Amino acid sequence: MQMQNSAGIVAGFHAVTEFTMALAIFDLDNTLLAGDSDHAWGEFLITQGLVDPVEHKQQNDEFYRQYQQGGLDIIAYLRFALRVLTGKSPAELAPLHQRFMQDFIEPMKLAKAQALIEKHRQAGDILMVITATNRFVTEPIVKSLGINLLLACDAEIKDGKYTGEPCGLPTFQHGKVTRLNEWLAENNETLAGSYFYSDSHNDLPLLQQVENPVAVDPDDTLRQFAEQAGWPVISLR
Repeated sequence: MQMQNSAGIVAGFHAVTEFTMALAIFDLDNTLLAGDSDHAWGEFLITQGLVDPVEHKQQNDEFYRQYQQGGLDIIAYLRFALRVLTGKSPAELAPLHQRFMQDFIEPMKLAKAQALIEKHRQAGDILMVITATNRFVTEPIVKSLGINLLLACDAEIKDGKYTGEPCGLPTFQHGKVTRLNEWLAENNETLAGSYFYSDSHNDLPLLQQVENPVAVDPDDTLRQFAEQAGWPVISLR
């Protein structure tokens, strides 16, 4: 097994193509954060009295279990996660998200993750997060980490208010590859020298596309695959 700290991973950036900008892609949940923001959002809603505590916890936990096992129905989950937004505007929901950030997300932030982001920034890389968690939950989190590029599951907005429905192709499993390829084509970028950091076997399709896949505090399935493939395995905890 290859074990390296984050400094060791990034110390040799661009040894050959020193002046080439590479894409540094990060998963969010359980990679840059010490926890899952999607599942935490559900727990936060319970603390705020905005959902039925028993029913919501049961469904939230079950969807998370399905995700961990690789069998999540992403559309069904997104409808569950987005329904509390229905009929509200982003501006109306902003104060609620601010409380979520303070109470749940700030304690999940990792100093080593921030250091890794900064090393890529200093190397001149293009920073991006690709996550299966919806954009409403993740965009403020990603911005607070100093990253502006985000590909996430999108929520439908009509007449300035959320409908509770997902829209577009979800950034989940192979969907991450498709959405990234679309972004590359639209922005005239390539995966030359690219990195992708993830904890989850759900991200194997994208990990297998980049030049430098890195398993971060991986689940058992990804750890086994990474060890067999000779990928670096690191911890940001």
